[in-house]
Amino acid sequence: MTGAGFRFETDRLILRDWRGDADWGEFFRVTNTPNVMRWLGGTFDDAGCNKQRERVEACRGRNGFCFWALERRDDDALLGFCGLKRADAPGSSVTGAMEIGWRLREDAWGKGYAKEAARAALSAAFEDFGAKEVVALTVADNSASWGLMLKLGMRRREELDYPDERYDHPWRDTVVYSISRDEWERNCG
Repeated sequence: MTGAGFRFETDRLILRDWRGDADWGEFFRVTNTPNVMRWLGGTFDDAGCNKQRERVEACRGRNGFCFWALERRDDDALLGFCGLKRADAPGSSVTGAMEIGWRLREDAWGKGYAKEAARAALSAAFEDFGAKEVVALTVADNSASWGLMLKLGMRRREELDYPDERYDHPWRDTVVYSISRDEWERNCG
């Protein structure tokens, strides 16, 4: 389950490779909203959407994986993304580490989809991609995101926090959580 044709199914979800323009158009339609983008630097204009798509596609080209499209099995609705990448923010304290991330549309919040998808992505990280540790990044005020990190068994890593100079407050100060393969197998796997 590596690289081309990635597909991972859970009880309610499918994590899969992107299918081109239609997927990306729908992704930005349902996630590029003020509430979803509140802790991610704000909404994107068309150039910003194109730049993000290019970053994800380049990441996949380099690593054979990146954040995957997240689809609900019942109705094929695109809920957002969830997946893995190599941490690559300028000045990051975790550059090169396996990083998990997610972004779901607002009407999918509070239904357990993010946790279900993230558990599948962590399983892929450790079982399919051989990760020894996975990190997750957010900002201190994004309690929903770090709350999910805690539910996944991740632990706060204050010694790895760093300022992301590309952003102003409240998006500048990045907080780091992580989980090792041993912790995952012991607690969640």
